[in-house]
This record gives sequence, structure tokens and C-alpha cells, in this order.
Amino acid sequence: MSDNIELYYFGSYGVRDADGAGFFRRSLDARNADFANGGRPFVPEGFLPLIASNIIDISSAFGARGEFSGWDYDLSINYGTNRLNFAVEDSFNTSLGGLVSQRRFDAGGLRSGQTSVNADFRRDVEIGLSNPVSVAIGGEYRNETYQIVAGEPQSFIAGPFTFSNGAPPGAQVFPGFAPSTEIDRSRDSFAGYIELDTDISDAFNIQAAGRYENFSDFGGTINGKLAARFEPIDGIALRGSISTGFRAPGMAQQFFSTTSTNNVGGQLIEIGTFPVDSPIARALGAVDLEPEQSLNFGGGVTFNAIDGFNLTVDYYNIKINDRITLTENLQGADVVAILRAANVIGTSARFFINGIDTRSQGVDIVASYRVPEFGIGQFRLNAGFNISDTEITDRRAFSGFTANRLFARQESLRLTDGQPKNKLNLGLNWDLDKFGATLNANRFGEVLIPDAVTTTPLSGGVQPRDNIAIAAGDAPGDLELTPKWVVDLELRAKPVEFITIAVGANNLFDEYPDRLPFGVVNGVNFGINNSFLPYSSQSPFGFSGRFLYGRVAVDF
Repeated sequence: MSDNIELYYFGSYGVRDADGAGFFRRSLDARNADFANGGRPFVPEGFLPLIASNIIDISSAFGARGEFSGWDYDLSINYGTNRLNFAVEDSFNTSLGGLVSQRRFDAGGLRSGQTSVNADFRRDVEIGLSNPVSVAIGGEYRNETYQIVAGEPQSFIAGPFTFSNGAPPGAQVFPGFAPSTEIDRSRDSFAGYIELDTDISDAFNIQAAGRYENFSDFGGTINGKLAARFEPIDGIALRGSISTGFRAPGMAQQFFSTTSTNNVGGQLIEIGTFPVDSPIARALGAVDLEPEQSLNFGGGVTFNAIDGFNLTVDYYNIKINDRITLTENLQGADVVAILRAANVIGTSARFFINGIDTRSQGVDIVASYRVPEFGIGQFRLNAGFNISDTEITDRRAFSGFTANRLFARQESLRLTDGQPKNKLNLGLNWDLDKFGATLNANRFGEVLIPDAVTTTPLSGGVQPRDNIAIAAGDAPGDLELTPKWVVDLELRAKPVEFITIAVGANNLFDEYPDRLPFGVVNGVNFGINNSFLPYSSQSPFGFSGRFLYGRVAVDF
């Protein structure tokens, strides 16, 4: 607009459609029984229900930035929304019987949105030090919305065969959202901050920042940060920081509810996830969620004294109080009785709780090197290594069930040992005129799968011949996924200046995690379902194998 005013706008619109397969319903599975036809199999050979999702993402930002009376300013309005619609295909509502039930269902959906208004200002101020102090101040208003939209009646209804035959209500694999779960909630927050940054000398920089925020549902909080950087020798610097943090419970953590089929210890069970303020969750011991609060320490060293080479080594220590977690999949006669009293057909329930305090610490090492030009293009090498450890330092007690039952050994170990303790990344990037390539190799460390057993009686099992998850941990049913390498490759070309074409492969060599054992192995019963569900969802790189893609980018 002028030398001192610039207007800007950017936005995006995205649509994604996907099909996700549920667990196969075998011919004689009770969930495949047509009770309107004497309980005979509805699909003689069994069926595989699908969850078809449609996701629409919209975001936009508009703002003005420039300089006024010595202040740099940035004023902006940002809006984003996500619409997730669920459909269930190739399924049926067992409780209605095969003569009445549909095969495809509109199961409802989720809506979330956020609008924020920001004002940021910065200028240098002389206060008598050898260098000016950079002062930044600003404020933010944020509005968040969250909705659950009900599906069509047949997707969630409990038909005449629900209680007489124990048939699960609603569409198989993903019962639709019922009108009783519909919600339309919103909240607001206001925040303001100030940050000071100055060079005490050419070698020493310090920063201090503070932020106040007030949520309409959780009140106010003040948090701060102190940081410093000291470079006694050119190219070698020390840095460190201490800060506090605050995170209000997510709206989905407070209000989401659904029922789904999960594989737990080799058994397929119906699990209900309930909002903390629902009568079922209250009967199971739920209380209102509180914000998480954290204390963060970090320190490290940077090295860039060699031309083209950069190295950083950092230690971090993060303590979180009142951490929000999902409970165990609560089971037992008392749980089933509570569910039946609420007319919910299921065998397990869970909800969010401020269940634990944790401490996470580790070391990050990142290095990069720009290889000197020698006539065949520009090469850049990079490497990263992380060691991390998370421990539970305290647990909360609740009315109703004990803390150890709400967040017991399985969920505790899933949090502390259910992700790699270490990870190594190696990368190579190459560019020559109109061509380029990127090669990345990632090594994921071992992962513990706790209590991977079932109590279903089983006489024996036959193991697959390739890699099998090995026994580990303190319980007979603990398993460990061994470390794996996953390689990604992308090739690029620019046929004309403003167009880039790329093809690539994630998991180029089609690596899979270790298979899970099944049957009775060394006296431990791992169940039969692992024979056709052979991979753990805790694999850090999934279990879908190689992914190929193509991409076209246009600059204008």
C-alpha cells in the first residue's frame, strides 16, 4: 500500500476422502448373525465393514504489517475450520436384523473451528546499555468451537434384537453419533505478552518474556521464560532456557464420545469413550478436567566454526503436572452393569482424566554439512539423533475406581515405553540445475508392547516364519518390537522455471514391524486374533508398507 503499510492474505482449501477397514466379521461371529432369520450368518462368508471419511479443511488469514512511529507492527485475523464426516459401508445393524437394516450409513461427524485476532508490536529502545533492548508486546483474542453432529437413525439405533440376543446396536464397526451425544460448544480466551531481548555484549544475549491468558472456561494463567546465549569464541556458543507452560484441556478431550471395536490383548471388544461430565463417566469416577501445567529446562551448545558445518547438542527436561490421559479400557462386571443401566451395549469404557504427573528428559543432536562444490551439484548432508526418557512421578486418586485401575500398568507403560527410546535420522539432499533428489533414512529404536495377552482359552498356535516380536519386560505377556530402518526417496525436476514435478516413495524398501505372536507360546496365551491382525498399532512407522506419490507444484 505504501513504504510503511503492506497488506497480506493467504488461505487453503483441502478435501480428503478415505476408506478405513475395520476388523473382519467372520461367518459365525455373533456380529454377523441375522436374528430376523433365525440367527443365520447375514453374509455367509463374513464381511469387512469400512469407515468412509470425508475431511474438509479451510483456513485463511488476512493482515497488515508495517512501521508506525518507530514501531514495527503486524495486525492479523486468522480463521480455520475442519469438518470430518463419517459413513459406514458394507456393514449392517445387527440389532435390526438383515431384512430391515441398511448396508450403508451416514454416521454423523465432527466440526471444529478457531478464529484468532492478533496484534504484535516491536521496536528497539535505548536504555543506557551498550546495545538497545528489543521490546515486543502483543495481544490475542481466540474463539474455539467444537460440534458433534448426529448420524441417521439406523446408524445408531438399538433395534429389537439388542437386548434379547445381545446384538450390538448401530452400524457395525462404527455406530453413528446419536442425538444424545450431539454438542455445540465454544470458548474464548484473551492473552497479552511482553518480551525483552538484548545483547549485553557481543558475546552475551539474554531474553525475558511473560504471557497472561484468560480462558472463559478455565480462568487465568501467567507464564514466563528466561533464556540466554553466550558465545565466548566465534562459532562456539552455549545456550539455555527455563520456562513455565499452561495447556487448557482440548475441547475434544472434554466432549468427544463414541463406541468402537478395538483389539485389546488379542480380543475384539466394544469400547465406549465417554465425556467426563456424562453420567456413565461420573459413575466410573470421572471428575472435571483441569489444565496441564509444565516446567521446562533446556540447555546446549552450538558449533559452526567450520565453514558449511553446523552442530547443535541440547538437553531438555520437561515436567508436566496434571497430565491429561485416557484411562485404561475399563472392564469387569461392575463396568458392564453401569453400561447396561445406561442402555449402552458394550463391555468396556474409558474417558479422559488428569491422571498423572510426568517428567520427560533427553538429548537432541543435530548436524548438517554443506559439501563444497566440485562440479556435479550441491550436496547437503544432515543427521539427527535423539535419546529420550519419560517417567511417571505421581498418580491421582479418584472416587469410584482406584487410580491404579484407571491408569494401570498397560497404559502407564504405553506412555513411558510405548515409543522409541532413541531415533536416528540420516539425510542427503542434492540439487543440480533443474534436477534434485532427497534421500532420508530413519532408524526407530525398540518399542515395548505391555500385556499383549488374552485370557481366552486356546490350545496352541502356529507362528509365522519371518521376524516375530520378542518377549521383554517384567510380565510374561510383554513384547518388544526390534529397531527398524525406514528409507524415503524423492526425485525432482523443473521442466520450466515455474513448475516442479516430483515422484517419491516413503518406506522405499517396504519395511514392516515385527509380527505379533499368536496362540500359546512358551506357556503364554497371545490369543488367535494376532494371526490375522499381525502388527501392533504401536509401531512408530505404521504397518502399511511402501507409499508412492507424485506431486506437481506451480509458482506464480
